Amino acid sequence: MQNDNQAGLPELTLRGMLLGALITVVFTASNVYLGLKVGLTFSSAIPAAVISMAVLRLFANANILENNMVQTQASAAGTLSSVIFILPGLLMMGHWQGFPFLQTLGICAAGGMLGVMFSIPLRRVMVVQGELPYPEGVAAAEILRVGSADADGGEESRRGLRDILFGGALAAGFSVAASGLKVFAESMSLWFAAGASAVRLTMGFSLALVGAGYMIGIVSGIAILIGLVLAWGVAVPYLTAVTPHAADVSLADFANGLWKSQVRFIGAGMIGVAAIWTLATLFGPMVQGVKASLSTLARRQQGSTERTDQDMSPRWIVIISLAMIGLLAVVFASFLAGAPVSPALFAGLVVYAVVFAFVFGFLVAAACGYMAGLIGSSSSPISGIGIVAVILVSLLLLASGMVDTLLATPEGGKLAIAIALFVTAAIIAVAAIANDNLQDLKTGQLVGATPWRQQVALLVGCVVGALVIPPVLTLLYNAYGFTGALPRAGMDAAQALAAPQATLMTAIATGIFTRELNWTMLTVGVGLGILLIVIDWLLARRGGVARLPVLAVGIGIYLPPVVSSALFVGALLGWFIERALRRRALAAGANVEAYADKPRQRGILVASGLIVGESLVGVVLAGVIGFTGKDAPLALVSGSFESIGQWLGLAAFALILLAFARRIMPAR
Repeated sequence: MQNDNQAGLPELTLRGMLLGALITVVFTASNVYLGLKVGLTFSSAIPAAVISMAVLRLFANANILENNMVQTQASAAGTLSSVIFILPGLLMMGHWQGFPFLQTLGICAAGGMLGVMFSIPLRRVMVVQGELPYPEGVAAAEILRVGSADADGGEESRRGLRDILFGGALAAGFSVAASGLKVFAESMSLWFAAGASAVRLTMGFSLALVGAGYMIGIVSGIAILIGLVLAWGVAVPYLTAVTPHAADVSLADFANGLWKSQVRFIGAGMIGVAAIWTLATLFGPMVQGVKASLSTLARRQQGSTERTDQDMSPRWIVIISLAMIGLLAVVFASFLAGAPVSPALFAGLVVYAVVFAFVFGFLVAAACGYMAGLIGSSSSPISGIGIVAVILVSLLLLASGMVDTLLATPEGGKLAIAIALFVTAAIIAVAAIANDNLQDLKTGQLVGATPWRQQVALLVGCVVGALVIPPVLTLLYNAYGFTGALPRAGMDAAQALAAPQATLMTAIATGIFTRELNWTMLTVGVGLGILLIVIDWLLARRGGVARLPVLAVGIGIYLPPVVSSALFVGALLGWFIERALRRRALAAGANVEAYADKPRQRGILVASGLIVGESLVGVVLAGVIGFTGKDAPLALVSGSFESIGQWLGLAAFALILLAFARRIMPAR
């Protein structure tokens, strides 16, 4: 067996952990920037595996198990950056004036490490005994196998690294020209009035989003386009026609204001109902899996003989879990320190926060682990989980009566909102890590890794990621600010990072506690979501590839249109390349899937490079902005150049898409 002849290979090595930490810094910073700018993060497992293979090739005794540990550590840390979906809300609603290092570190580390602990009992049933596909975990394992089996000295891994660097160089160059030098625009928008309605046609030029769109595929891409059309082709034109328009407000500001205050809640309702539907459909299998896993763990069946079947011991699971519960209590107590509450209320709020984070976190971890196995980590509705969590946290706080005295004053009401957001941050950290960990454990199972060592690597990844996130958040906030929260007077609000999920969840929590939540639009979104779920179910019964993922439609509604349009372009580009590859394979009489497999893998690596390249330039520019104190320190042109910059940006964007396609298409 493969596992027997790998027993003596080193796995969790110091050099591997150091390399994993370096890759962690890169991908965590990239994910934080991308998530704050456009509301998306990406899976770093595959690019981390390729980089690891290329670097560790320099050492004679490097092996597939060590490479697997590096990608495990790096992917866990990159995934933890999903907490940025909620933490900026604490600045937007005025509770924080920056990101307190220890509180941010504590909530990330405690939530992430609990996510690891919660996923360990699920490994046997969901990964080993189950039949879930785990698409990203299988893909990462295949890349590790191919790279380790190279008979030509590692040419496959070197080619993969070159593909990542190619995509990174393209995106970095465009991003420097657009975000730094300002000679290219970052998007193009055309506004016009159709009677009393405002209509917007837009195209975003973000190469990171093109890469993300390529990864999600044409089905999700079309669903996002449908959401974009529903928002900007139906809802916004209707609302601008029936809503009084102040004479001193421009058409663009008027329409954007209605989208932010009204239409986005339709998307939120749709995302929420999609998450609830997914949890409901998985509830039965999830409960059975958890019961079987806990029973197995209790009997210690997994810890006896097979190296590849040894999880971390129950004793250590309990010790680490209790330590993380204690850390959560300390972090929540620190968060509430100085609050105008009685000692009894202080203790009650801390207990409520810890219990909710632990109990709901475990349920979410099981559900997210199952979803990751079914549809992949990148497609799991973490945003929807966050929306459901912030609604539940807020409603339960109201129902408990604990915050009644707080809501009597504006400052107390602000504290109640902040508590709901901070507890939700812990839930998102648990959900995101559990969502990623089982993919990594599947990769480990396929390549013959030792589970307990991989689980240690996951814990190390959480700690490293938690150390990286606070300074990167602080850097980006001080350089760009967030929508509605600028650190200094006189900053350019147009350059502020949108942080769309944080904006939305803050609005939801605020609306619940002030009893001013836009329930009408949320209800519309829920109703549309139910209708689309029925349509998707009917399409699934008919068979074929035609589907209508409700989550993606909701995302298309609530993300800014420049984001949704670029995502669709990336998905469309991947579809065109796939069709061209199929036509070539049929003409050559070759197997279609085998012919397309390598270009498909190369496409994922180039797309990852696009994401990393643009994101890292954004982080570097943030450092330059912070150092100089200027909003656009590298700009070569003034604002009057914007119109020309839009056309130059469009031309450069089209040429880069062509270069992307030529890079991954095999020669005829």
